[in-house]
Amino acid sequence: MKTCLVVDGDYIYEEEKHFTVLKTSLFFANDGFTVYDRKGLLIFRVDSYGPDPRDKCEVVLMDAHGRCLLTVRKKRPSLHHRWEGFLGERSEGQKPIFSVKRSSIIGRCGMTVEVFNNPGEEYQIEGNFGQRSCTIFNAAKESVAEIKRKIDASTNVVLGKDVFSLSLKPGFDGAFAMGLVLVLDHINGDDYVENDEAQMIPTAED
Repeated sequence: MKTCLVVDGDYIYEEEKHFTVLKTSLFFANDGFTVYDRKGLLIFRVDSYGPDPRDKCEVVLMDAHGRCLLTVRKKRPSLHHRWEGFLGERSEGQKPIFSVKRSSIIGRCGMTVEVFNNPGEEYQIEGNFGQRSCTIFNAAKESVAEIKRKIDASTNVVLGKDVFSLSLKPGFDGAFAMGLVLVLDHINGDDYVENDEAQMIPTAED
């Protein structure tokens, strides 16, 4: 598999890499994250952005020292739940480096990821992020990253959905992968909001 550099070459590894992703707050949908490697070292962080709906439209991925690596932002209006990624902390007029959208507006389905600085470079995300079970495939249908439920090695017990694993194949940009996790988390949260609103709409029988 060829090297995929989208965000930061410091997070491209020669060997398969496994991270633990932890949601840092469970009080609101789409809260912050911390990401650790197998040695317990902090790799990425996303500070909690709380319940304000205005804040939910833009999220910044930082390294362990607080340096802004990537901003993901929801594009409005968009039937396909389109999100865009920007290098560093986004500024007005800055062009995105990638976009993520639903492959179809009908029902829940996969996601299509388009990388703008490399024409023809696309990825597909398949699975169910709500269940922490997703795989990212490149254009050659090779698996480049995977999201899984975390299992406690000492007890062999599956942990809650606030803790999960992000596995990277050699050569895949880890900062890019984590940016996709942020988009999936938001789209998953939007689905719950939409379902709740749909359930609140009265029917003719009511």
